Amino acid sequence: MKFIIGFVVVTACVLGGYALADGHLEVLWQPLEFLIIFGGGIGAFLISNPGSVLKGVMGSLSKLIKGAKYSRDSYLELLSVLYTVFKLAKSKGDLALEGHIENPHDSTIFNQYPSFLHDHHALEFMCDYLRMLTLGTSNPIEVENIMDVELENHHEHDHAVEHALTALAEALPALGIVAAVLGIIHTMGSITEPPEILGHLIGAALVGTFSGILFSYGFVGPMAASLGSTLKEEANYFLVIKAGILAHMQGYAPQVSVEFARKAVPGHLRPNFQDLEEALQNVGNVE
Repeated sequence: MKFIIGFVVVTACVLGGYALADGHLEVLWQPLEFLIIFGGGIGAFLISNPGSVLKGVMGSLSKLIKGAKYSRDSYLELLSVLYTVFKLAKSKGDLALEGHIENPHDSTIFNQYPSFLHDHHALEFMCDYLRMLTLGTSNPIEVENIMDVELENHHEHDHAVEHALTALAEALPALGIVAAVLGIIHTMGSITEPPEILGHLIGAALVGTFSGILFSYGFVGPMAASLGSTLKEEANYFLVIKAGILAHMQGYAPQVSVEFARKAVPGHLRPNFQDLEEALQNVGNVE
């Protein structure tokens, strides 16, 4: 919602201010200038980024409108999942988790938490490290190092997605100048025309510079910053899983391990202790 509001505010203030100063809005409509700027920008964007980044950008654009997909309730559900898993492992041993992590969609644990079950990346991340426990891994320091490597690789991909949009934003003003220069070249070919025609041609050329700067600093740059913040916020979800699993590996009771995980939740999304207690009271025994 804030993305749409911001888009409207920028557009209304810039174009509205121009119109109130008796500017002619129709002069700003220069399709060929836009073709040069945005066509050149998209071309450079395709040249400079590998397919994985292009796919990541396209897949992340919806986040600009929806924002981060994890809410306070999402974290409360995650903590409940962790508690249920740790409770079973503590009472019957880590091997009791084997059937649940090998076939999570048939698991009586994960089916209690449908939102988490359908989060493929988070489900896979948790199951992979629980599987390591069932295989006999017992050194939390080694597991933490591997987790850090995986999360860093994921962070690098997210950073590449953010950087791609930032680079596009930085390129737009320069491409606006290119469009303006080409417009001036075209104008110089009509130097014998009367002033009113020359004025129109020069104005059309300057629209290129205006458009490049506006879309860079008014739209694409803020979009890149917003996407970067959203991706960083979503990455915290995996840090919570990491904190809980490492605490469990160090032998803490399920409720203590979950408290370690709760402390890793960002402050503005962190469930309080009482809410977590109420949620955990509804967790039943599983086999």
